[in-house]
Amino acid sequence: MNSQPVHENRKWSIDNDYTPLHDVLLGKPDFYRWIDAGPLTKRTLLNADKTGVTFDLQLAQAQHAEMVRIYEDAGVRCHYLEPDEALHRNFFARDSSAMTPWGALICHMQLKSRRADYVTAIDFYQSNNIPIWKYATAGHFEGGDFVILEPGLVLIGYCGERSEKEGSEQVAQFVRDMGWEAIVAPIPALFVHMDGLVVPLAEKLLVACVDAMEDWLIGLLKERGFRFVDVGFREAKALGVNLVALGNDKVLSMKGANNLNAEMRALGFEVHEPDMSMFTLGGGGVHCLSQALCRDPA
Repeated sequence: MNSQPVHENRKWSIDNDYTPLHDVLLGKPDFYRWIDAGPLTKRTLLNADKTGVTFDLQLAQAQHAEMVRIYEDAGVRCHYLEPDEALHRNFFARDSSAMTPWGALICHMQLKSRRADYVTAIDFYQSNNIPIWKYATAGHFEGGDFVILEPGLVLIGYCGERSEKEGSEQVAQFVRDMGWEAIVAPIPALFVHMDGLVVPLAEKLLVACVDAMEDWLIGLLKERGFRFVDVGFREAKALGVNLVALGNDKVLSMKGANNLNAEMRALGFEVHEPDMSMFTLGGGGVHCLSQALCRDPA
């Protein structure tokens, strides 16, 4: 898997997370393994004697390759963080940085196993002349908690175990200083990041586990005209919400989110659902694996 050539700087920004996707930042799971890296992987490891699930690197690589194929078939150019044996989870490319309308935000990750992932993120952006906008410094902050709902509005989360309130508030102020609105909300630690709880699917349409959201946040979003494709807790705790809108009514979802995938098809979406079990059991879904670099402006 080789990166496609990076083109002119002016392309590198997103003002939403649902219009046609043109470029995405991924990683390569060359050194992947399951470790205790928060509630998702911990649950997998603690229940392994009952479930019989085991890690298989070749299967993980095959699943990742299938995700890449879906992106490429949809016309998305794939770019990659350099693999590093010491940074064996850096291929979860959503979290070490976040693309914004103003360039890349470099994040400050809390897990010891991922604390230096920013190195490969900075190297990627600098090597490809992609502007870096800001650095999160006030507290831990991770890219999965930066969700652009629509132009002018960002939803920012924190659970404390990954992003912290101080880091999230700093990033929110960065956004406000640019004239955009930022909403900061706590999330249950079980969901790790906001993109495990809420992800845009189309204009004014969000995939979300509504029962796990704060009531005031649900009310605020409804007041703004947002509608929800509600994901039940069973599918949401297995990262069902953690999908990627490809644009043009196409969605990269995952096998196992049966009710959600059926509902999106009923709404007219073309749904791709690869088996990503080695990753969902190990801490992240397709949204966690992917950082959008360039989309059509909304």
